[in-house]
Amino acid sequence: MKKHIITACLYTVITAVLLGIAYPLAITGLSHLLFRDKADGQLIQRNGEAIGSRLIGQPFTGARYFHSRPSAAGAGYDAANSGGSNLGPSNKSLIDRVGVSTRAESNGAPVPIDLVTASASGLDPDLSPAAALYQVPRVARERHLPEVEVTQIVRKSIIPRQFGLLGEPRVNVLQLNLALDQGR
Repeated sequence: MKKHIITACLYTVITAVLLGIAYPLAITGLSHLLFRDKADGQLIQRNGEAIGSRLIGQPFTGARYFHSRPSAAGAGYDAANSGGSNLGPSNKSLIDRVGVSTRAESNGAPVPIDLVTASASGLDPDLSPAAALYQVPRVARERHLPEVEVTQIVRKSIIPRQFGLLGEPRVNVLQLNLALDQGR
């Protein structure tokens, strides 16, 4: 019996070291060698400084910028609080948030749902093309640009479905705002 307990404990320790430490370190090292950009969180650099990630949303509040979806992950898209709000359509908090959001930027068109509801993780960096195009009049007005020019920047920023069939077309808000700042 003592021999079986020792064997079981040794097996547990060896397995924990191999699968809990060695394997993750090996995979992390390999990913940094082969896929550096992806392994580092797809950070976007400007002047040698990380200004955001393609993978995690961030708030944009100025009227000159396209705004992201609301985040259910707390202030500033806090990844430690990632998770959906689970607010149902009759929930007073959701109704109030939708009301504030629709009054803040009403241009007569129906408000795209992703501008007033949080994503499942609360960290979504993307908007639907309709949500980005909805914001064009405000951004163009604030930047003193023709709407056609801002619309072209949005259309160039649309990421199509993967392989032509997976997912939905989307616009990464950080990349769109960077393109807007650069006049592309």
